[in-house]
Amino acid sequence: MSSHLDVLVVGAGIAGLATATALHREGMSVDVIERSPERRAMGAGLFLPGNSVRALTALGLGDHLTALGAPVPGQRLMDHRGRVLADIAMAELWRGTAGCVGITRGDLHAALQDIVPVPVRHGVTLVSLKQSDDGVHVEFSDGGSGQYDVVVGADGIRSDLRESVDPATGARYLGQVCWRFLTDAPDIDRWTVWLGPGTAFLAYPVGGGRVCCYADVAAASPKDPTTRAGLPGLFSGYDQRVRDLLATPAAGEAYFSPVEEVSGEAWAHGRVVLVGDAAHAGSPNMAQGVAMAVEDAQVLAEVLATGGDTEHLLQQYVERRLPRTRWVQRQTHQRDRTRSMPPTVRNIALRYGAKGLYERGYAPLRDLP
Repeated sequence: MSSHLDVLVVGAGIAGLATATALHREGMSVDVIERSPERRAMGAGLFLPGNSVRALTALGLGDHLTALGAPVPGQRLMDHRGRVLADIAMAELWRGTAGCVGITRGDLHAALQDIVPVPVRHGVTLVSLKQSDDGVHVEFSDGGSGQYDVVVGADGIRSDLRESVDPATGARYLGQVCWRFLTDAPDIDRWTVWLGPGTAFLAYPVGGGRVCCYADVAAASPKDPTTRAGLPGLFSGYDQRVRDLLATPAAGEAYFSPVEEVSGEAWAHGRVVLVGDAAHAGSPNMAQGVAMAVEDAQVLAEVLATGGDTEHLLQQYVERRLPRTRWVQRQTHQRDRTRSMPPTVRNIALRYGAKGLYERGYAPLRDLP
């Protein structure tokens, strides 16, 4: 079979736009549909570790990251009162890879929209999908139809395409809920986290003197646990800097979500394949969501470009990507176990062992996917 395939990408978030760009560069014909009626990006900010920056730079976004984002030279871990537990130098951790960057999700999404070489059809969904020996026939919600060699599900953690690939796997709640918001804080020049009992508050620069703030709490239910006191009430015993950030108007409009994971191993069925959060969403505590999605795009394009039986190639893609994404998910579980220790024990463990924990967790990700 020819490697010049006709591909439909479902979803125009970071995973979908990266996939469309990577496939087009390998000479494939790509269509992209997106259920949202307009160009928009949910969420607040993104911390991009070295492998994320490397992958995005290879996609053609290096100048965008420099112009729009903020360099993040280090990570500082503190207890909830602001006492430093550890400082991690990003240049050492990500040696041989790339520097780390903070950027708003909107800026990164807009940059991807700038470079994606094909138009996105907004406000369009799949009505039906039927596989045959000749490919995949699809019907669209706008009345159109199409015939494709491959359909890529890049439609996020609530993926509809996952039902066609692995109906037994869905999103699993991980026992935490979180909030994100952007605010002004030019004094915060690195990734900075305050750790409390069953809670954490993080802030990092995203460019233009702004920071992304991320707060999470352990919760039995995925519903918003705040009371009349709101989010500040959950962090009232924290360092004054955290309380100041939570007193800003932006905190009152924070984006809330439960922390969930998708951990199935069947990412491809026939000619339908999953990428990004649709395949392997996980806790954000490793900051690997963007990296794993863009690496998926690159590996999928590379594998399909070799030519051959399409279904076999899609299975090769899964076999290459599954060990790396599973590693990341295992590391997120380890981090959650560390965080859930009694605070005194956890603080001692981080004060004396954080650098080793970071090195073990991230070292395999310095290798190319």
